Amino acid sequence: MKKIKVLRIITRQNIGGPAFQTILLTSHLNHDRFKSVLVKGSEGKDEGNMDELAKIKKVEPICIRELSREISWRKDLIAFWKIYQIIKKEKPLIVHTHLAKAGTLGRVAAKLARVPIIVHTFHGNLFQEHFDSIKSRLILNLERLLMWISTRIIAISHTQEQELLKYRIGDPRKILCIPLGLELEPFLTSGNNKGIFRRELELDHKTPLIGIVARLVPIKGHTYFFKAAKLVSQEFPSAKFIVVGDGELRSELMDLVVDLGIKDKVIFCGFRRDLSNIYADLDMVVLSSLNEGLPVSVIEALAAEKPVVATDVGGVRDLVEDQVSGILVQKQNPERLAQGMIYLLKNPQKALRLGENGKKKVYPAFDYTRLVSDIEGLYEYLSTKLSKYYKD
Repeated sequence: MKKIKVLRIITRQNIGGPAFQTILLTSHLNHDRFKSVLVKGSEGKDEGNMDELAKIKKVEPICIRELSREISWRKDLIAFWKIYQIIKKEKPLIVHTHLAKAGTLGRVAAKLARVPIIVHTFHGNLFQEHFDSIKSRLILNLERLLMWISTRIIAISHTQEQELLKYRIGDPRKILCIPLGLELEPFLTSGNNKGIFRRELELDHKTPLIGIVARLVPIKGHTYFFKAAKLVSQEFPSAKFIVVGDGELRSELMDLVVDLGIKDKVIFCGFRRDLSNIYADLDMVVLSSLNEGLPVSVIEALAAEKPVVATDVGGVRDLVEDQVSGILVQKQNPERLAQGMIYLLKNPQKALRLGENGKKKVYPAFDYTRLVSDIEGLYEYLSTKLSKYYKD
């Protein structure tokens, strides 16, 4: 049987869920049935990258330097032409795009190159909190147009699926939900690493550790996390706040903790590869985002049996059931965020139960093996449907 060739395109391979997904799919799809080619753009200087994971997984992406997050008519045209040339050379049966820029250039190039199956995954949406209302409206209208040349549109959570339908992007026949899948095994056994991270920080086991794992960008709402941290520290003076991640707002946020008077309580760790060690020693994980698709840090934290305090945005509710597997609060509300954190510090047994319930929620439902199976099933279905169409 002839292999199904899949050309996967992602705007950039920065640290985060989309890059995890594209690398894992490229690596783990059944090699007897699928041939995968990954195309990626270039990351920003503060975004970090997933090159190490790609190397471990023996994935060698084709890099288009001009393909990036920023809008540049000259670079975007060059990127479009290069994508088109790669598609013509590789002749894939399926082009599958990830993230907005790749989704725009890749889908149009695939259509012009007469690729029979075009799939796009929404890892979040750019219609809320990212841009001003005019730019958001333009992006929304563009996505509605791109919907017509897409064979299938994938949402990564049921909440996101309903949002896309509400925005009239796709319809129930074209859109489907396939949640993220991650390598969760290291987090399931992270308890074995307890104490390693605290020893690195020279902190004893009694010091409350509250962590946030996210890129330092506006959409992640770190400002509200730090304002909440100040409120928490008034009640728990010994508490430390661990910030894992990096990004464009690093210097601004470091200035903010000084202004708030909590510089000695906040530890900026940058990007870390040893997340299982870090989760092992955290008392809870916080998400303060203004919008989310399906947050990787929440999945990882729950897999590590850590209670979560999260803003009720995007697909978070698909992971966290309030008071069952975590605590949900309103976005942009540091007082509520602080109340959730204080509650868990005062009720360690409740925190323990939330973590236990969270682990059951995310594993095996969000393990990469389920993702690979779902995507393989979709590709097989679409290719079979296409074969029947041409036979008829």
